[in-house]
Amino acid sequence: MDYSFFKKIKRYSLKERKSKVELSFHGKAYERGSLFTDFIDTLPDILGAKELKAAAMAIVMARQAHRPVILGMGAHPIKTGLSPIIIDLMESSIITGLATNGASTVHDFELAYGGATSEEVGEHLSSGLFGMALETGVYLNDAIKEGVKKGFGLGRSVGGFIQMDDRFPYKDMSIFAASYRVSIPLTVHVAIGTDIIHMHPEADGASIGEGSLRDFYTLTEEVCKLEGGVFINLGSAVIIPEVFLKAINLARNTGHTVERFTAINMDFIKQYRAQVNVLHRPTGGGGRAINLTGHHEIMFPLLAALVKEQLYLNKNGLQK
Repeated sequence: MDYSFFKKIKRYSLKERKSKVELSFHGKAYERGSLFTDFIDTLPDILGAKELKAAAMAIVMARQAHRPVILGMGAHPIKTGLSPIIIDLMESSIITGLATNGASTVHDFELAYGGATSEEVGEHLSSGLFGMALETGVYLNDAIKEGVKKGFGLGRSVGGFIQMDDRFPYKDMSIFAASYRVSIPLTVHVAIGTDIIHMHPEADGASIGEGSLRDFYTLTEEVCKLEGGVFINLGSAVIIPEVFLKAINLARNTGHTVERFTAINMDFIKQYRAQVNVLHRPTGGGGRAINLTGHHEIMFPLLAALVKEQLYLNKNGLQK
């Protein structure tokens, strides 16, 4: 065979080529006994590790500029043990607002009341007893009705109930109680029929709907201030991305500038609505979108620790 075409091949020097990976991006071996900041320095400066550090820095810069950091989340972060970390970020004035779904009220309540939550659905579904815990159905629905009568939204209704009632030996582990205690808005966005408390006779649709609508207005007020801030979506596939998009739209519709902010999405898989309604559509006017893929119970503590460490270093005039 004739291989003469090889004589016409064009080549170039490797030294002249622009490459996507350099030695300066590489990680370092961890040395036993090192500090947390030393561990962060061992991470490669590329892909997910680079984005993790960028997300942390966005939060740090927002808080140093007194801009909001809003955490939107599903119920899974509570079920994966992140409540103490979230509460610490609230008490440290790093998280300035929270938005969540109705299921979070259930798991937060049960942990504060009994120290345990999350039943085996299949085991109880066959008998029709799934979601039929008496205290959860009665107390939460009563708390919502009483709170709404006082003019509260769902988040404040549940938070105030847990914080002020003596029947909750583990209230220190409640993000709802913490939000009430430190006066940080926590909003609950409900889809009727999705939460187990809706199956109980104590459920009052008017109170649930009114309280959730008030919380939507509260979230929108917080989003109106988001310019220069950060919005985090932690594990909500549908509810929070949809609610956030509408809040952004209302903020802009009423004359508020919400363009240059950082949107962070954290989940163990990429979900359509989170990608378009949290990351891409809202930041199209000049904001930044950061996607962090990984398990909540690993990624969020890493992010929280990195933020706290960097804020400490900055406060004390130290450099990492």
